[in-house]
Amino acid sequence: MIQTATLLSSTIALPNLKSGSPRLRTPPGKNDPGHDRRELESALERLSPEQRERFLKALVSEILHRHADFIAGVWRYRRHPYRRTEPRYPVLWSQGTTRLLDCRFEAKDGPPVLIVPSLINRSYILDLTPKNSLVRGLAKRGIAPFTIDWDAPGPEESQFDLTGYILRRLEPALEAVHRAVGRRVTLLGYCMGGLLTVAAAMRRPELINGLVLLASPWDFHQGAATPRAFLQSLWEVLHPVIEAQGQLPVDVLQALFATFDPDLTIRKFTAFGTLPKNGAAARDFVVLEDWANDGVPLTEKVAVECLGGWYLRNTPCKGEWRVDGQVVRPETVACPSLLVIPERDRIVTPASALALSHCLPRSTVLQVSGGHVGMLLSKSAGSRLHAPISAVIKKWAGGEP
Repeated sequence: MIQTATLLSSTIALPNLKSGSPRLRTPPGKNDPGHDRRELESALERLSPEQRERFLKALVSEILHRHADFIAGVWRYRRHPYRRTEPRYPVLWSQGTTRLLDCRFEAKDGPPVLIVPSLINRSYILDLTPKNSLVRGLAKRGIAPFTIDWDAPGPEESQFDLTGYILRRLEPALEAVHRAVGRRVTLLGYCMGGLLTVAAAMRRPELINGLVLLASPWDFHQGAATPRAFLQSLWEVLHPVIEAQGQLPVDVLQALFATFDPDLTIRKFTAFGTLPKNGAAARDFVVLEDWANDGVPLTEKVAVECLGGWYLRNTPCKGEWRVDGQVVRPETVACPSLLVIPERDRIVTPASALALSHCLPRSTVLQVSGGHVGMLLSKSAGSRLHAPISAVIKKWAGGEP
């Protein structure tokens, strides 16, 4: 639907190009964004009616050609033979649909880290393949990783808000790791998982020795103004849907994300259709796209708290986000923290993540190349991400037994 609407907008917009358009009024210059439109308008004015008709037919032909390329890419993706084989990690603790995975491999005695992913996406983005894995990269460097696998909300979690997930899932998992290793634990939160770890660090300082925050937002009104404005206009329609469903369904969530950058879906599937069918690039695309389309729904209360509270009202940054009745205040977190901020992140803007570094009293910032997911899958992730994180975790562990 997005692809069709985007392409058909070309035929709708063409006859409506006017010299009074705001972009066409931009003063001429080297970086003038309206230059191409003025050139087009001038060219159209010189066409005869017959030439205009031929031009429109050519435009329609190009639209159909691009649509066919896009559909071909989608079908090639759907028919690709790759299927992920999930590694079998021992389950150290579980409750409801949430599991705590023991991913230590050979690093049994290394400094422990509890990895906390986002509630929205599956945790295996942090262990996507043997060669693209933060979990394995840390273990290879002597760190003992444990990972929370939230899974989709079940009957026990259906009425959870964020307090429920933190008090009844995250903190018991943290306690289980602490019991298993007999020492304090580093918390590593990815995206919204980072906010959950900040709350846990504030509440349970006796169990942890440091925080690593990967692309974790804090000031939701820094950057990404267009998605926020769009969400604000959509909220009156979306909120009743969440209430009626008792959750924010995956399909609605996926559609919401797709509207933030409609061209992305078009570009990536069209390009995928041109890749060698059995090549490594095609396989890597499928690996990542399978994960992106394997999301989980959010409970009604979590959806309202995140979309209505975090994104629309900016409750964390304003000191209005509460967990178990207590305001989450990063400035009270005593342990050291490392904030990893990707420079080209379009999901969590660098400004949003940097705002958290100003609140945490013992914070260090590591800026890395790549985007929100790209930093994890980069060929240089081992040296630029895994190595510095491992070094910091070992430093924090210090002389602990």
